[in-house]
Amino acid sequence: MATAVFFHAHPDDESISTAGTMMLASRAGHRVVLVTATDGALGEANPDSVPAGSSLAEVRAAELNRAAEVIGADRVVMLGYPDSGMEGAPSNEVAGCFWQTPVDEAARRLAEVLIEESAHVLTIYDSHGNYGHPDHIQVHRVGARAAQMADVGRVYEATMNRDHLRALADEASFAEIDAGEDLEARRKEIRESKMGMPAAMITHAVDVSSVIDLKRSAIAEHRSQITEESFFMALPPEAFVAAFGTEWFVRHGSASGGPPYSDDLIGSGDSTTESENP
Repeated sequence: MATAVFFHAHPDDESISTAGTMMLASRAGHRVVLVTATDGALGEANPDSVPAGSSLAEVRAAELNRAAEVIGADRVVMLGYPDSGMEGAPSNEVAGCFWQTPVDEAARRLAEVLIEESAHVLTIYDSHGNYGHPDHIQVHRVGARAAQMADVGRVYEATMNRDHLRALADEASFAEIDAGEDLEARRKEIRESKMGMPAAMITHAVDVSSVIDLKRSAIAEHRSQITEESFFMALPPEAFVAAFGTEWFVRHGSASGGPPYSDDLIGSGDSTTESENP
């Protein structure tokens, strides 16, 4: 059996992008370790979710731990860097935030976890952090460097299939969405989205439809960020499976991808020094 470390930027990212893969790995007997880079303190919080006397960072840490229980993670590590905020926000320039932390400094901290765990697999994000968030881009940079330091050979970039995402805009099941938003505006936004990577660059696709209800439950634990009225939770079951029933990855260092995709991120689990070629 192997140890897979899933590196994410903020609490809730793990549930949205890799929860299903984590659950399947855990069910297969592998050790699953979740590492979160920041405290998530700059998230747009539902005011009712933060009790008097508590901070959003404290609330999100508790939500992360509850989601990790749903997922079946064996260990949760929070590196604790201050949230850098959305792209272009003044908080991006605050000294000490994750975005401003030297890559090698943060990578050494992650590498300590990888070495301690004898990690066989590490997941990070694609080079533009899926949608340009500074902390997500930093996860890519820090994760790739940490893998070098710890000699982890299997590194995968969690991403979205951009072509699949755009095609979803015209799915009939999306017509059932009732989230208090204009449906055509939402569809236009999806069609024009530059999230993720083109299908031709993706190397791995993991079908997580068998655990989709648990994935939705993990997402729902992040109540401060994702309310029942949010886009995620408002999706009818069929549309939710279409949108989140497959988790997509690019093998780090791969020169090309495209279907047919592999669904095996962990492989035999007997080496931490395999070539980065798929």
